[in-house]
Amino acid sequence: MMSEKPELPEIGEKETGLAQAAPLLIGWFKKNARPLPWRMDRDPYRILVSETMLQQTRIETVLPYFERFLSDYPDPAHLAAAPEDEVLKHWEGLGYYSRARHLREAARQCVEKYGGKLPGSYAGLRALPGLGEYTAGAVASLAYGEPVSAVDGNVLRVLSRFWNDERDISRSAVKKEARSRIEAVLRTLDEPGVFNEALMELGEVRCLPNGRPQCLRCPLNGLCLARQAGTEADLPNRGEIKPRRKEAKTVLLLFCGEKVALEKRPDRGLLAGLYGFPMLDGALSLFDAAEWVRSFGVRVLSAEPAGEAVHVFTHVEWAMRGCRFRTDRPLPGLIYAEADELATKYALPSAFRLYRAQAKDSGKDKQNGKMGSDQ
Repeated sequence: MMSEKPELPEIGEKETGLAQAAPLLIGWFKKNARPLPWRMDRDPYRILVSETMLQQTRIETVLPYFERFLSDYPDPAHLAAAPEDEVLKHWEGLGYYSRARHLREAARQCVEKYGGKLPGSYAGLRALPGLGEYTAGAVASLAYGEPVSAVDGNVLRVLSRFWNDERDISRSAVKKEARSRIEAVLRTLDEPGVFNEALMELGEVRCLPNGRPQCLRCPLNGLCLARQAGTEADLPNRGEIKPRRKEAKTVLLLFCGEKVALEKRPDRGLLAGLYGFPMLDGALSLFDAAEWVRSFGVRVLSAEPAGEAVHVFTHVEWAMRGCRFRTDRPLPGLIYAEADELATKYALPSAFRLYRAQAKDSGKDKQNGKMGSDQ
C-alpha cells in the first residue's frame, strides 16, 4: 500500500496544467513512440535492465548492449549466477560500471528473497541495491501501473519549460515538487506508466537540451508557458556548474613476450574494481617512465611513445600520455594477458580505448623503440 502523499506545494500564480496536458501527451506518445526493444512488453526485469543502462547513456549506444545482455542474462537468476568479471565484460564501453554491479546484486537479492522475480511494488524495488527513486519509479509505473513518478533530467527539463520555471533543477526541493505534482496527476490516470514514459520520450525527441527544443513539433506547445514567454531556449536552469578537475596521467603499455600487463584498480574510487593498464600520476617523459619500469629490476628492451588521449568523466578529466615498453620479464604484482583475452575476458574502460587498440599488437616484437635497448 502506498503511503499518503503530501499536499502539493504552492507556486504562486503558476498553474501546472499537467492534468490538461496528460491526454495530449499520452495520445501523442501512443502514435509516435519509438519501437524500442524494452517497450515490446511490460516485463519488469527488461525494464530494469534498460533503465539501468540508460542512466547517463544515449539510447543509440544502449541498443546493442541491451540485446546482448538479455541474450546471456534473460532473467534475474541467470544474472545472479554470473561472475562479476563476466558481467562487467558485458558492460564494457557503457561506462559507470557501478550500475552493472548494483544490477547484479539486485538480481541476487531477487533470487534470494523473491523467488527469482522482481518485487512487485515501488517500496520493494527501492529496497534493492542501486535502485533510486527514478529507476524504482520507472519500473513500478511501467511494469505494474503504480502511480509513482519517474523524474530524470529529461523530465525536469520538460517541466521547467512547461511551467517556465527558472529555479535550479538540481535542487532537491525542485525535484521533490516535480514528483509530487506528477503523482497528483498519475493518481487520476488509468495508465500512469504511459504518462511517465511519454514525459521521458518528449524530453528525448522534442524538448531537447542545450537550447534546441522542437516546439513546433511538440504536442504541448499550446500549453507551454516558456513557449508563450519566449524563454524555452534559456531553460532549464542547472545552477552553477563546477569545472572538472584535470589530471595528467601516464599510461604504461608493458609487453613481455606475447602478453601485455594489466592491473586491477582499487575497490573504491574512479573505475573501481576494473582492469586497466598500469598508470602513473603526472605526464612523465619516456625516459622517466622507463626509469620507473627499471626500478623493478627488469631490462627495458624497447621503448616508444604510445600517443596521447583525453577522457572526460563526470567530475574529472584525464589527459593521458602513453608509453610503450617491452621488458625481458614481467613486472611483479601485475596481470599479464594475451591479446585475445582483452577482447574476451577483461573489461577495460573506454578511457583506455587508444591503448587497448595498440595492445592487440602485443604479439609483435617491436625492437625499434626510440630509446634503444638496455645493455
